Amino acid sequence: MVTSIQTEHELHRRRRSRNVGLGLVLAGFVALVFGLTVVKVRQGDMMEAYDHQPRVSITPQEEPVAEEEVSE
Repeated sequence: MVTSIQTEHELHRRRRSRNVGLGLVLAGFVALVFGLTVVKVRQGDMMEAYDHQPRVSITPQEEPVAEEEVSE
């Protein structure tokens, strides 16, 4: 009759605790990135893509100059 080893070695316990710790850190990082993404999506009307072009929303509006003011 063959019996399997039932006792767990200390090395396996330490490895498991490190893996659980790393898993919690990774889950926290994923939650942080997800939260930031949700906030950015909800504020979508305030965002503009940055593609090295002037942002139209922050450029000042120029008022048309009347011809009378130009001739002075």
